[in-house]
Amino acid sequence: MSETTAAASEVKNAYAKSASAPRFWRNDALPFIEARSIDDGRKVCYAKHSHETFSIGAVTGGRSVYLNRHAREWIGAGAVVLMNPDDVHACNPVAGERWSYRMLHVDVAWLTKLQHELGFSENHAFRAFSQIMTLDAALFDGVNRLCAILADADASTLRKESAALTFFSDVQQKLNPARLPERDASGQLARAAEFIAENCTRALKLEDVCKAAGLSASHLIRAFKQRYGMTPHAYLINRRIQYSRAQLRRGRLIADVALDAGFADQAHLQRTFKRLVAATPGQYRS
Repeated sequence: MSETTAAASEVKNAYAKSASAPRFWRNDALPFIEARSIDDGRKVCYAKHSHETFSIGAVTGGRSVYLNRHAREWIGAGAVVLMNPDDVHACNPVAGERWSYRMLHVDVAWLTKLQHELGFSENHAFRAFSQIMTLDAALFDGVNRLCAILADADASTLRKESAALTFFSDVQQKLNPARLPERDASGQLARAAEFIAENCTRALKLEDVCKAAGLSASHLIRAFKQRYGMTPHAYLINRRIQYSRAQLRRGRLIADVALDAGFADQAHLQRTFKRLVAATPGQYRS
């Protein structure tokens, strides 16, 4: 084999490995946004999970089954998916197809401020989106364009921030978010979720959550799953993963993060992280 052929083979093998690995973009100068992409997600499988961020993504190839709360959609290239904060969702490829996508995760406080500036909300609450999926070509192109600008090492911070503001202003204008029906008028379930989030690194007991919410165990389990799409325990694990992501972004050692987040050990974090994020902690940190 010639040196040229060997080099070409090495590049091809390296691309095959990188194509199946998730790539993340973050920048300390723009802490309100994170991007993720994958070129070959045939082996990428997500368990049902949620984010504390607002998320919007573009499917660039293949087909997948998209679950969002109680809805189930078959989607393909050209689709744009939207996930409100804490909405339980999953998106997994049809077997054998080279599924690819780009995803943006946005800080809710930043997006809420933008909504206020655009006149979509007069109070301090985030106005959620009623749509979970759209085939709007302009939004699809917008997701891809913004991801490309964010990942461009030569683009200035000003250009990246301006592009983000422009795109998310377009999202508001096109989809005109409306407040979803109030799903927890009493506020008790919200208190339960807030208690779990604030104490997610502790070894919580069900009675602790019940006391914080002022609900019986049976009512909490039933109503919490109906409201958030997962049990209090699953919500706790999701919050631990969100905490772990934040610590990994700071460059902390995986073993230290695992213990601080409330996992038994690094292996436990590795398994759970891969199941919910479809990436290893090492991949995410780098």
